[in-house]
Amino acid sequence: VQLQASGGGLVQAGGSLRLSCSASGRTFSYVMGWFRQAPGKEREFVCAISWSGSSTRYADSVKGRFTISRDNAKNTLYLQMNSLKPEDTAVYYCAGSGPEIGNWYTARSYDYWGQGTLVTVSS
Repeated sequence: VQLQASGGGLVQAGGSLRLSCSASGRTFSYVMGWFRQAPGKEREFVCAISWSGSSTRYADSVKGRFTISRDNAKNTLYLQMNSLKPEDTAVYYCAGSGPEIGNWYTARSYDYWGQGTLVTVSS
């Protein structure tokens, strides 16, 4: 599975961005997620979604502001980010699991990774 993230950019605080992640190759991923890494910090979990979309997980820091979704017919994962804050500034990575996954919240549970897209939120 190859993942390609896009949609990052510069936005003012309070603004919105929509990230996309296109999958190619053997595209089945039971769980897909978004992680982010700010300068000088470790990669952290943002959110994740099951194959059917019926189950989602969010980090507390983004609950109520970010929404994850997926369109399996288009092999695409989305992240709608609203009410952005300067602390949301980071490189955002999409990730996909294999047929089974353990802890949704840890990076090592995911087998496939996109290259990252930079989101910068100015104050």
